[in-house]
Amino acid sequence: MTIVERALELVEDGATIGLGSGRASQSFVRALGERVRSGAMRVRGVATSEDTAVLAREVGIPLAPLQDAGELAVTIDGADEVAPNLDLIKGYGRALVREKIVAASSRQLIILVGEEKLVPKLGSRGKLPVEVVPFGLPLCERRLRDLGCNPVPFQKDGKLFLSDNGNYILDCEVAPMISPNQLEQAILAIPGVIDTGLFLGMASVVLIGEDTDFRLIDERRREKGQR
Repeated sequence: MTIVERALELVEDGATIGLGSGRASQSFVRALGERVRSGAMRVRGVATSEDTAVLAREVGIPLAPLQDAGELAVTIDGADEVAPNLDLIKGYGRALVREKIVAASSRQLIILVGEEKLVPKLGSRGKLPVEVVPFGLPLCERRLRDLGCNPVPFQKDGKLFLSDNGNYILDCEVAPMISPNQLEQAILAIPGVIDTGLFLGMASVVLIGEDTDFRLIDERRREKGQR
């Protein structure tokens, strides 16, 4: 069994679910689309990015806007780092704000990752994405440097990249974090910051697969009160 197949088992027929972004999430969306087209499952999806929305339509998954969806049963998404307590860093795919909104709108957040994404402490891969309002870019860069997070504006095709929300993404250089909560609060206090790629206390289940083929090798659940 793969992590995608296991995730499909955790989705109830008739549910409205969040559809994440990234390689593992795209594999899930394609597999879910096969179930929908065959009539084996009825679901509605809320996409976390425009790219995911395009893919969902291509494979036949009906989409709903978040304002019409109400509380979502579950969101299936990926992550860039997973700490032992299931805290996450997300956003390397540049959809962090919509991903966090959709995750927060869900009763459960199920994360699909390859084993290379497991880290002893958040920040081990050295990067934390932060989404900022374009007008506030100079201030945000200055304040982030003051926090010791050297910010590098993400560019694509030689231009500053715009998120689906029309904002810039700063890739902040970070060390393994002793207190992710404190760093998150310090960054969010900067005027112009929309959100960070820290997803703390949000993941309900993490399904871990082999790097190459996503064969399920571990399933971890957050215990009540776990941080």
